[in-house]
Amino acid sequence: MPPELRARPFVLLRTERQRRVVVAVNRAAALLGIAPGNTLSDARALEPTLEAAEATPEDDSALLGRIADWARRYSPWTAADEPDGVVIDLTGCAHLFGGEPALAADLTGRLRAAGFAARAAIADTPAAAWGLVRFGSPEQRRRESLDDLPLAALRLPAETVEGLHALGLRRIGDLHAMPRAGLAARFGAGLMQRYDQAFGRLDEPISPRRPVPDHRERLTFAEPIATPESIAGALRHLLGRLCKGLEATGQGARRLRLDAHRTDQRVDDDPQSLTLGTSRPVRDPAALARLFAPLLERIELGPGAGLETLVLSATETGPLSAVQTAIDGEEAGDQGNDDQLAELVDRLTLRLGERAVLRLVPRESWLPERCVAPHPPMERLPPPKPWPAGQPRPLRLLTPPEPVEATAPLPDDPPLLFVWRGVPHPVRRAEGPERIECEWWRGQGSLGLALRDYYRVEDDGGRRFWLFRAGLYRPDETPRWFLHGFLA
Repeated sequence: MPPELRARPFVLLRTERQRRVVVAVNRAAALLGIAPGNTLSDARALEPTLEAAEATPEDDSALLGRIADWARRYSPWTAADEPDGVVIDLTGCAHLFGGEPALAADLTGRLRAAGFAARAAIADTPAAAWGLVRFGSPEQRRRESLDDLPLAALRLPAETVEGLHALGLRRIGDLHAMPRAGLAARFGAGLMQRYDQAFGRLDEPISPRRPVPDHRERLTFAEPIATPESIAGALRHLLGRLCKGLEATGQGARRLRLDAHRTDQRVDDDPQSLTLGTSRPVRDPAALARLFAPLLERIELGPGAGLETLVLSATETGPLSAVQTAIDGEEAGDQGNDDQLAELVDRLTLRLGERAVLRLVPRESWLPERCVAPHPPMERLPPPKPWPAGQPRPLRLLTPPEPVEATAPLPDDPPLLFVWRGVPHPVRRAEGPERIECEWWRGQGSLGLALRDYYRVEDDGGRRFWLFRAGLYRPDETPRWFLHGFLA
């Protein structure tokens, strides 16, 4: 909202049954008695100069989601509570911020500094916190007292609240002496469900907005850090703690994410994140620190800003057994060589990208363009089947094969001459044919060619080529010639 509108009465509208209805108001409008549910005409009767705009629930929901993501600086268990709240599970986290009151003050202070009207309540259950933050006074939000709150604080439907009012029940404390069976029979099981959730007799788990990794470490600094040395030192500390947790479960990290929370980070901005993937499970803190080192340079810090929190997560893990070491502590035998190779692969992957560092392995297909497949370099695969004996294959294939003009004396003879890209190549030596057919379940294959006769030929300049004829010489068929690769 523009700052100049905050001082003037302002409302958001939507259309309901061909009427313009107020769905949200600012403080200036509320002080005039304008409230959600009023029609625009009634609101304008109270304030003729009332400013209004169309409500955008989708944008509001997206913003609430971003605020929930931002709140992960306090706890990994955050979720949007539509239409106007965020719920945070602070179990085991409040002491990192000086206790619950200090955490609540820090959270609301940051939100208000960003231009949001915000208040917070901390309670033993999500339902109690929901009621306290919306209906409790500041003193009640600190005491976590529910008895004096109105019944609407239990998240009950309006008709249920009105029915309870007709019985003379207006506060949550009024329900304590009432028979449960009678209330449930008259108002349904939902009333007692909400009542039990508020007082912790019925669990109400929070589903986090994003999956929380099983292995996660967090470091909050008393004073912000900003130097490369301090950031690298903090990361080494986090890696050491994370790897101990991985070792206890027999796991290694396959993918890690480092979230860096800046002191000047906006409420609706995500933290800066660095992602690291490894070719196989790893839990060596020193090796992971070396891989992270070039990524740390991507953390951007504004003038006077620093990092106040670092969160390291193993978002993907894999089984990793204990490693046999030699007497001097060095990894022994092939295991050490494999680890060095894996670290080299990881460094190349970080520099060149995951799709640039691959291993080609044989695949069960006779078609040359399908007989190899890319795989991660360190992925363990069953032993491949050998190539057909006496049938060499070119190291370089053209994708797709390029058409050529060829002259052959007899239907099954190799060509005496072929023309490729306008250049004639007289054939001095030739071997073949080697007949290759497409797998029957693939029909005509990717080129629409079911049968191919391959020839290894050498031109008068000593260059060796791999040609094939697609189809047979028949009255109803005209074969075509292609160049598919180059032989060593």
